[in-house]
Amino acid sequence: MQKKPTSAYVHIPFCTQICYYCDFSKVFIKNQPVDSYLEHLLQEFHSYDIQKLRTLYIGGGTPTALSAPQLEVLLDGLTKNLDLSVLEELTIEANPGDLDEDKIAVLKNSAVNRVSLGVQTFDDKMLKKIGRSHLEKDIYENIDRLKLAGFDNISIDLIYALPGQTMEQVKDNVAKAITLDIPHMSLYSLILENHTVFMNRMRRGKLPLPKEELEAEMFEYIIAELERAGFEHYEISNFSKPGFESRHNLMYWDNAEYYGIGAGASGYVDGVRYKNHGPIRHYLKAVEEGSARINEEHLSQREQMEEEMFLGLRKKSGVSMARFEEKFERSFQELYGEIVKDLIQQGLIQLDGDSVRMTKRGLFLGDTVAERFILE
Repeated sequence: MQKKPTSAYVHIPFCTQICYYCDFSKVFIKNQPVDSYLEHLLQEFHSYDIQKLRTLYIGGGTPTALSAPQLEVLLDGLTKNLDLSVLEELTIEANPGDLDEDKIAVLKNSAVNRVSLGVQTFDDKMLKKIGRSHLEKDIYENIDRLKLAGFDNISIDLIYALPGQTMEQVKDNVAKAITLDIPHMSLYSLILENHTVFMNRMRRGKLPLPKEELEAEMFEYIIAELERAGFEHYEISNFSKPGFESRHNLMYWDNAEYYGIGAGASGYVDGVRYKNHGPIRHYLKAVEEGSARINEEHLSQREQMEEEMFLGLRKKSGVSMARFEEKFERSFQELYGEIVKDLIQQGLIQLDGDSVRMTKRGLFLGDTVAERFILE
């Protein structure tokens, strides 16, 4: 019998403002059928008969765009049938500025034990430039309030290589992030996605982005500073104090299966990667008709092996060759021996006991290295 996934991602697509870089499934919250959406989302969640989860991640959009009573309905509905003794990590994403005392009280009275704040930058001018509505002071206020309420597992997201951003500004961001005294950070370089304000500006030649060499310098600086401050660079974009790695995100990079719940969510169950309807009305109708999914892809063994490499190489620990062979019943050496030898010569990956992992240089080139593991 196929084992059931032990992780779930839940998507709340509502936002109080639309950021210029974001291509996630989202809508402006005003005049949206939020209560009906939550009802349908919980109906989809319960259709899978989920009783045991190790990790549950509520992302967006902006989950904290919901009112305090709506958040309570969501959290109660998701956890009422769960065996909380096995739930290790329940993360909710939040926007600085959204978390008032009522919402924090709801989180405190729920099973949530990890909060991820979309900080992006500490610079008020830059926040405005990227379409964010919070200010630097909101970041400190929210983190203080969360700590007062007893949350110690707090993470922030920061973006670097933003339009017009200088090395000085990156240094300032990193210094301020370290002084927050929190155990986890995710740092992403700006990626231009289709259908975003930034991509449209770039096409019109109106987006002054830092040059690639400067971006590489920024990345190196971030790694060095955070490691000096006691953070481990455990995945390409993620840094944590010992024991505070995001268990949910490690599940993705271990290429494990998970439920994806909500409009526009993706999931991976029984060897099938699927995506749900994105537009809210379409999603509501689809749930009522018995399946929220808009497409499904049955992965071949070759595709599963490629994903194992692609995702696993993002982790500092890399890919265990023994685990690979046990999972796929294929010889790692036969499949990838020559490629590994070549990449080691180029100084992009290294062997570490039973694992294949990226070198620092390899990490910066990330996807270019991972692409070598696509089987022709």
